[in-house]
Amino acid sequence: MSAERTSRVQTTLLVMVGAVLAFATLEAVGRLELFGSSWPPLSQVLDVLRAPATRTLLGRSLGATAGEAGVGLLMGTLIAVAVAVLGVVLPVLQAGLDRLAAVINAVPLIALGPLLITTAGREDSPAVVAALAVGFVMFVSMTSGLEASSAAHRDVLKALGASRTTMLLRLQLPASVPMVLDGLTQAAPAAVLGAIIGEWFGAPRGLGTLLVSAMQNYQTLLLWAAGLIAALLAMASYAVMSTLRSLMAGRFR
Repeated sequence: MSAERTSRVQTTLLVMVGAVLAFATLEAVGRLELFGSSWPPLSQVLDVLRAPATRTLLGRSLGATAGEAGVGLLMGTLIAVAVAVLGVVLPVLQAGLDRLAAVINAVPLIALGPLLITTAGREDSPAVVAALAVGFVMFVSMTSGLEASSAAHRDVLKALGASRTTMLLRLQLPASVPMVLDGLTQAAPAAVLGAIIGEWFGAPRGLGTLLVSAMQNYQTLLLWAAGLIAALLAMASYAVMSTLRSLMAGRFR
């Protein structure tokens, strides 16, 4: 067995052991009522998923949140890439764009609720919040990636008379791919969280809406089931992006 394969097996085993310990802890805390009735055993939460009506409700909410997170991830990535490239093409704007991105990132997403309701609307707010959650991560990844090309390569292209646009297309953008992929692995779960927060502002459907409704109606088991599905969605998005990074990063080393 190769060293790489051995490492993968060990990582898989550690993940499985960690998952078992986490589930056992959740079950034990609920059984012992260490935090009262508001923390039910995990087995009771999973029992809720057996009801067809609950599965349908959670499935519909999951689909809505996943779609909004996907749209937000795409929007935030495209905008971040465009702004980062603009800073390279027009260096005089770079410092201002960096400060603008930092200021926007400093504003709590929850505080943008009233503004988004009156501008984007309740149905589009989740995707917009997801895009905002993604934007700064991808902007930092993209700007760092554009600066990752070696100085020797840049000097060669300059000596050959390459324009700034040619250097961007032939050198800087390909060199930025590994860091952009790293950024996507962090941005995907952030998009899920942003979509859920955006749904709190009155969206008609989604896991965020279901969480608020279950909390207001004291449906503890449904609340935990929706939270569990949301966590699994975020972890799945991270796993997908990590796999994509592993498949593609080697081509750009």
